[in-house]
Amino acid sequence: MAGVIWIVALVLVTFTVSYVAYGRYLSQFVGLDDSRETPAHKYQDGQEYVPAKKPVLLGHHYSSIAGGAPVVGPITAALVWGWVPAVLWVAIGNPLLGAVHDFVSLSSSLRHEGKSIGYIIGEYVGERGKDMLLWFAFLLTILVVAVFALVIGVVLNAYPSAATASLLYVTLAFVFGVWLYQLNLPFSVGTVVFVGGVFASVWVGIQYPLAIVPGDYPSGTTVLLDSTAFFPALLDSANIGAWVLVMLLYGAAASILPVWMLLQPRDYLSSFLLYAGVGGSLLAVIVGTFITGMGSDAVHPETGSALNFEITTGAWYGFLGQGGPLAEMIPLMPLFPLLFLTIACGTISGFHALVSSGTTAKQLNKETDAKLIGYGGMLAEGLLAAVALCAVTVVALPESSGGIGLALPNFATGGGALLTALGIPFEYAAPFMALVLASFLLTSMDTAVRLGRYMLEEIVGTPETTVEQYAANRYVNTSIIAIVAFFLLGSGRWEDLWTLFGGANQLLASLALLTGTVWLANWSQSKQLLSTGGPMALMGFITVIGLTWTGLYQILGGRLLGITADAETELLGQASAVVQLAIIAVLIGLALSLFKIGYDNIQMARGAGDGPAADVASDDD
Repeated sequence: MAGVIWIVALVLVTFTVSYVAYGRYLSQFVGLDDSRETPAHKYQDGQEYVPAKKPVLLGHHYSSIAGGAPVVGPITAALVWGWVPAVLWVAIGNPLLGAVHDFVSLSSSLRHEGKSIGYIIGEYVGERGKDMLLWFAFLLTILVVAVFALVIGVVLNAYPSAATASLLYVTLAFVFGVWLYQLNLPFSVGTVVFVGGVFASVWVGIQYPLAIVPGDYPSGTTVLLDSTAFFPALLDSANIGAWVLVMLLYGAAASILPVWMLLQPRDYLSSFLLYAGVGGSLLAVIVGTFITGMGSDAVHPETGSALNFEITTGAWYGFLGQGGPLAEMIPLMPLFPLLFLTIACGTISGFHALVSSGTTAKQLNKETDAKLIGYGGMLAEGLLAAVALCAVTVVALPESSGGIGLALPNFATGGGALLTALGIPFEYAAPFMALVLASFLLTSMDTAVRLGRYMLEEIVGTPETTVEQYAANRYVNTSIIAIVAFFLLGSGRWEDLWTLFGGANQLLASLALLTGTVWLANWSQSKQLLSTGGPMALMGFITVIGLTWTGLYQILGGRLLGITADAETELLGQASAVVQLAIIAVLIGLALSLFKIGYDNIQMARGAGDGPAADVASDDD
């Protein structure tokens, strides 16, 4: 049988060649120039515009974009259609679509004072297009906050040790921010001290696991409260509901604080944890395959058999996914277009455009840093997807609950088994990988809250009425995001939220590529548009078809009419299905309108000569 080393080899080769060759070409194509002052320096305010050292900003950016999607998506795809189509989409699609998307989003924001993609497209197509894209992005950030807060709750409930470690490393990050920006103490010394503290928190978490309310936990777990009465039961667990509330409150608070106080130092510190998890797993595959093998304590939790680096899942389960281990749990899922929606962030993600143009562009110290952070950061997320694929193919735990219940045990258990090749005991390796997943989710979730605040503030602009003044208030709009996200979780199912998130996320990616294409078309008639226009058209077509299939087959035909699946019998479920169908229709309508507006602008720009963007980039002349 084939070993997971082939997954690692394919991804590493394609990513390395792409970064060296295509990344260099794109850097020259947009004219990155360190002599030009970046928005972080030009508008430095100590709050949002704060120049950051390249490794610090890379840590923040990578931590923010790498959430649960590149774990959940590839694992689900491998068990539905087989590991071959999953790894091919990651290995080929990431450098040609996703990394281009992230790099162009960051570069275009860099040339537009660190503004969001909504502002940028508004510069060329008008206020109507700007408002449409901003509202689209704002709704997506709420979905991201809801989905990621729920996944964090699931992780911390399943691994109480990760809860303790997460709380400790957030505290360490706050102190590190004071160390760097208030006390002006040495950066290198602080790195050694606080990174060491982060890894020590893993050991502390394993020794002193933590839960909020009573439940079925490992022995020695500290339970903070005696009653579950105050918290909603999400996914049949009051502890998950309690952690979700805590995470939403944390996300709201973190998004309001200045970036130097928590966001920058926390993401920098957690990046070492994430690099260790992703890089350590990839190294473990190489070392374990050729030298050590897996540790003797790495056993399958269901069968008790020893695990190794051989792939135990099928390479191909059929176009409709009916030959795999999840066939009886899922409806018909055609590989086209649903594979490309299921594997979201591991290949391409619209949420990354919000991070790149919402927070990262405001902290870029030099223009040339954009290649590593924008293009390279997305490749690093593809490596996380590769680790998830390696994990699921060696352990293959098809949990009946699907979704989160499918992803968590495969990533933590399978990833922990991989790390045993480096001599790490399995009892420590699995909780460590759970903490890695929690770290990705924490940073993405609170960054999404901050981005949602940015979106709403840009929609309001200069407040003129009392309502607009409240909407522009950071405390009010942050509270709105957290509250709406919580109600989405309280009234919807995980499967519905994931479908909406995946569809909206990928559709926004296409719209972000449209923004980049419009920028380039207005810059100069000599700029080729294939690098952004090709991925834009491909993802736009795939996503519209995918959302249409989901709406007509899964929701209308299944939940409402009972033709393709069991119909909803409760009023709340029926209302939820109607709302979701309406959201899909709105998303598709907004996207098609924006595509038409953008296409018309490109045609005008190419017919009339250099447009407004030529002035923005005039330093290149």
